[in-house]
Amino acid sequence: MIRGALAGMVTGLAVSGLVLGTVSVVSDLADMAAVRQTAPEASAVDLPPGSGFDAVREDREAALPTVTEGPTQVAVPRVAPPERDDLRPLSGADTAPVQAPDTGAAGALGTPPAEAQAEGGVAFESDSPILPAPQAVAPALPDGEARLVISTDPAQPPAPDPGEASAGLAAPVPEAGDPARGHEAETAPEVQMAITEPLVPPQDASDAPDTGTALAVPAEKTPEATDAVTAPITPDEGAPAPDAAPEPRLLAPSGTLENHAEGITVGRLPRIGGEPEEPPAEAETTETPPEEPEGALRRNAVAFEPPAGRPLMAIVLIDEGQGMLGLEALQAFPYPLSFAIPAGRPDAAEAAARYRAAGFEVLIAADLPESATAADTETAMQAWLAAIPQAVAVIEGTGTGLQASREASAQLAPILTETGHGIIMLPNRLNTAQKLIAREGVPSVTLFRDIDGQGQDAGAVRRFLDQGAMRAGQQEEGVIMLGRVRADTISALLLWGLQDRAASVALAPVSAVLSSR
Repeated sequence: MIRGALAGMVTGLAVSGLVLGTVSVVSDLADMAAVRQTAPEASAVDLPPGSGFDAVREDREAALPTVTEGPTQVAVPRVAPPERDDLRPLSGADTAPVQAPDTGAAGALGTPPAEAQAEGGVAFESDSPILPAPQAVAPALPDGEARLVISTDPAQPPAPDPGEASAGLAAPVPEAGDPARGHEAETAPEVQMAITEPLVPPQDASDAPDTGTALAVPAEKTPEATDAVTAPITPDEGAPAPDAAPEPRLLAPSGTLENHAEGITVGRLPRIGGEPEEPPAEAETTETPPEEPEGALRRNAVAFEPPAGRPLMAIVLIDEGQGMLGLEALQAFPYPLSFAIPAGRPDAAEAAARYRAAGFEVLIAADLPESATAADTETAMQAWLAAIPQAVAVIEGTGTGLQASREASAQLAPILTETGHGIIMLPNRLNTAQKLIAREGVPSVTLFRDIDGQGQDAGAVRRFLDQGAMRAGQQEEGVIMLGRVRADTISALLLWGLQDRAASVALAPVSAVLSSR
């Protein structure tokens, strides 16, 4: 039954298709006939005379171009092929190998040949082939100059006036029969200046000058000396004769010239022949300047000797209190690390003390509110520095940071200058805040790169460390990298420390990089 229904349906569809096709064809033919009946008939168009639209083109044979003859071909020169090489020109050549020279046995090399000459192989035609050098003229002694000899012995003072007898200075009157006493009343001998002869040894005994005669000095050589000795010094009145040899006589001090005034210093005038008195040595009052207080950067720094010829690179890890790594694993690190403790951490003081006791340098990771003023900055910094006295520097936190307010960041310079801490700032456009703080003398550095701030894996951390080492080699100052205490970061640091790139820099604590600025 179903088969019959299906067969009927198929048959109905086929018949319906045929009927519809026939109807469509018939309707199209009827439409075309209607269109033909309604279409206008074509009629001839009247053309104006001379328009040329009704002109008919005359059919004629096309003119083809004539074929021209090409250039005449010239015979191309042909090159004769080369002849094959042969060895006929060498048929008469001597092709026998050269015989090796006969050098004899090795033991006969030290024996000279029999025909060798007894002397050297160079024969000279005369005994003196080289002409002697011309003798130089012996240097002549320079002409001696006259040397002035001036007597520096002072003249004796004149005899005291008899009118001073009342002062106790009168000398006893010499007796008439004593000639020696008579000579003491005379003045000192005459002081004369003479010009000696030049200090030139005479070349002949006959040319030696007579020592008893005075030498004349030319005026053009010593004009000043000639004028100085033209008139001898006249002896003072009462001086002894030149041939006399007076005996020294000391005057007894008189009791009337003693110092009777108390509190007055006497005898300060210089004396002839006496040694000058040295002034009393003043007591040393120079006080040593007080030593400047040592800043926190130097006081809390770890001992480190930077190697010569390699740039510095420091790595700072922030401990947010969520890491499970122990200090024993960090102490086994092959190079120094520095740790930053967030200032808002409840156990910040205890954590900083543990790291410092383990031999690591400690920093304070600080964040100020965006609306902080200068007073807020001073209050917060005093509290943070007092809570973590082991810190060597302050590092800008990754939250609001320290550069949200210009007034707040400007207040950091006097505070850090007083305490002696350094500061590490995050890169911010032109780094204006860091440059202003450095201008005040505070050791400051701009952080180069955060190696795991976006959760990078160990491979990305090692690439960032390679970039930091390359940057350290391109500048004189060292670079500082920032990371966190995470398992991936610690493993990346261990693997990177074994690579060749790590050997190109000196991994140092953060205080060494800050002190190098």
